[in-house]
Amino acid sequence: MRPGIDVHDYNTKLKKVHEFIDNGDKVKMTIRFRGREMAHPELGMNVLKRVAEEMKETAKVESHPTLEGRQMTMVISPK
Repeated sequence: MRPGIDVHDYNTKLKKVHEFIDNGDKVKMTIRFRGREMAHPELGMNVLKRVAEEMKETAKVESHPTLEGRQMTMVISPK
């Protein structure tokens, strides 16, 4: 995903995350930053926090968001 992901794209990705979690799989969410987006890592953090908030009833955050180079990753797993 990207920090400036649009609403429809976000909802499509979230639907796939629900499918994986319902099947009992873990999901690794990755935000990729390009160019000047690196100046605002909080935008990527907001997207990942939004995913965690919307998935809190069916999943738990196993690995909190971390910035590694130009990528921010988070792992969620089924409850």
